[in-house]
Amino acid sequence: MPQTAWTTKDERKYEHVKDSELKRGVALAEAREIAGRTVNKERREEGRTPNRRTTGTGNPNMPYEQRTRDELYNVAKVEDIRGRGRMSKADLVRALNRKKASNGNG
Repeated sequence: MPQTAWTTKDERKYEHVKDSELKRGVALAEAREIAGRTVNKERREEGRTPNRRTTGTGNPNMPYEQRTRDELYNVAKVEDIRGRGRMSKADLVRALNRKKASNGNG
């Protein structure tokens, strides 16, 4: 899965992680995905990608309080919560819990 934006070090890391996962008995497709996500996560954390913020919504089995503000923002975006851009993490948690309760999911 080497990318044009990846450095040779990124490509070596990808191959190393992929090989390690294969040795653990993980299927090839899953090993490729794990390796790609690992390299891309490091690139994002180091600021080598256009968008430093996470694009995910976090582990859905985790309570909102344990997720990052950016993950909560992305959940709020999916839930179409108005004013989310000005909300703090605590505000997002409250808004999402209210939305969850009003939908009968909580």
